[in-house]
Parts: sequence; structure tokens; C-alpha cells
Amino acid sequence: MTRAGLLFTMCLALVVATPALADAPPATTTTPEQTVPDGVFLGGVAIGGLSVDDAVSAVTQQFSRPVVLLIHGTKVMVSPAALGVRIYASTGVAAALAAQPDATLGLRAGVDRTRVRAYVKQLAARLDHKASSSRLLLRNERPLVTPSLAGIEIEQGPAAAMLIDELVHGTRAPIAVPAKVIQPQTSESTIGPVIVIRRASNLLTLYRGDRYVRQFHVATGQAIYPTPLGQFHIVVKWKDPTWYPPTQDAWAKGLKPVPPGPDNPLGTRWMGIDSPGVGIHGTDEPASIGYSESHGCIRMLVPDAEWLFDHVAVGTPVFIVPA
Repeated sequence: MTRAGLLFTMCLALVVATPALADAPPATTTTPEQTVPDGVFLGGVAIGGLSVDDAVSAVTQQFSRPVVLLIHGTKVMVSPAALGVRIYASTGVAAALAAQPDATLGLRAGVDRTRVRAYVKQLAARLDHKASSSRLLLRNERPLVTPSLAGIEIEQGPAAAMLIDELVHGTRAPIAVPAKVIQPQTSESTIGPVIVIRRASNLLTLYRGDRYVRQFHVATGQAIYPTPLGQFHIVVKWKDPTWYPPTQDAWAKGLKPVPPGPDNPLGTRWMGIDSPGVGIHGTDEPASIGYSESHGCIRMLVPDAEWLFDHVAVGTPVFIVPA
């Protein structure tokens, strides 16, 4: 073989043995993913060791949780987004990347204060209510006391300030909304003695509110001088009263006042009601008890009248029913 042929053969072998440069894999560079230093807290959220995206997600999720408002037994939940909260999670996480391990960084969300105050105003319009007093009624010839209800008035200024403070932080502790409690003027416990007189049965029953206390046999008015029916009140109480004859009544003409003593027609106690000339009193005629014998008043045995006198007050309701 000639020298030229030998060189050609060697070059051909070199081409076959060496791979083409175009078939070599391209060179690549990998950048490691950034993570927050261990033990770092941002706005109360533990983000140490998390990637940037995971840290932003964790902070956003915490600050987006609803705020719980507690208003005297009522629980209300409000979304931060509905109140215009802006969460600067990305900015906070960027600062956390440069922090030292175990660092604690603060973070405050932005809040639309006007929107928060408007929300609290709407909340007050929905939940505020006036106090409702108990009412004394008569049902089936017995007293009935309706339930009372305390009123609520949200203190809007302090409530809005507390809500704003909770929204800018991510702790999401429940807020006990400050509110004034307005007590009713009359409640079940403040309704005192109540008297029910059954005219046809000649019975007087004392209740405290709607609870039975004691019952007495009495005498009520004659057919021509009936004891009036309706709702009245005790307007005056006299101990050892003097009896004065009613000058407008024909049956009392010529009679003179009777001072305190055993012959006094009123006994030892007088409890006048707001029906002219009518009252509850003792009597010097105990045999009339249980019958319709008076001139319109309600007679009681003297010891019974004295006991009742000590257990009622001016203003005590008196129901007189036909039964």
C-alpha cells in the first residue's frame, strides 16, 4: 500500500471511532430552591424551612381566616376579604429569607378602616335591641308573668378598634365585642305580691308574681252594692283606721265616724284600692265572711287582714273577677 493510501485509511478509522460533537448532551446549571431559615416566625406563623411559595401560602392562609365575634351568646364570623384586608405575605417572606435562624418577624395586614366601621354599624343595627319588661296578665283567673329580656347595645367605637387590631394580625383570637346590657324595668323577680279576688266564690288569693302564697275566705258586696270587677291597685294602707260613713250613700245617713276599736267596721287594717270607697279590710262582723254581705268592700277576718297588710304594699295589683 502506498503512503497516501495508508494515510487515507487512518483518517477514515479516526472518523468512525470518534462520536460527532453534535450528539453530545448540552451542559445545564441547576439553582437550588430558596428556603426560609429554620425556626423563623413571620406574623406569628412558623415558616422556617419552607420554600418561598409555601411560606407565602402559609402566611396568606393564616391572615385570611375569619374573625370570630362573640356578642352576648351570639357568634358572628366575618371574612377579612369582605373588610378590605390586604395581606403583604410576599414582602414579609422576602425579608424572612435574609433573617437569622429562629428570628421572629412582625407582619401587619392592611385594613380598610371605613369599611370596618360600616360593618360594625350594620352589625349593631342587626343585633341591638331594647329591653323588654315582664308583663303581668291574668289567665284562667291566675296571674301570668311574661318573660323579660335584657337589651343589648354594641359599643361601636371600641368594637371597631378591636376588630381592626385583630384583622391586621394573624392570631385570630375570638373577640368579645363590648356591648352595654340594658336591664328591663320589670322582670319575673321584681314582680311582687298580686291579689286575685273571686267575687262569686268569696275567696281572696295572694300570689307572689305567678306563684301561689295563701288563700282567704272573705265577704264581698251585696247584689245592690256589688264589689267592682276589673284590675285595680292598692293605693293606700292605714293601720287602726277611723271609719267615716259614706255621705253619698243613703244607708249611711245619720251614722257617725267610728274611731279605732273593737266596734270599728274596718277592723284594724284598711287597704284601699283605686275604686272610690272600696278597700280590703278587717271586720267587726266575722259571721259575714264567706257571703256577699258588704257594701262593696272586701271584708276579712281581723287576723287575716293584719297578715295580708304586712305582705302587700301600695301599688300591689288587685284583680277582681266574677268567678
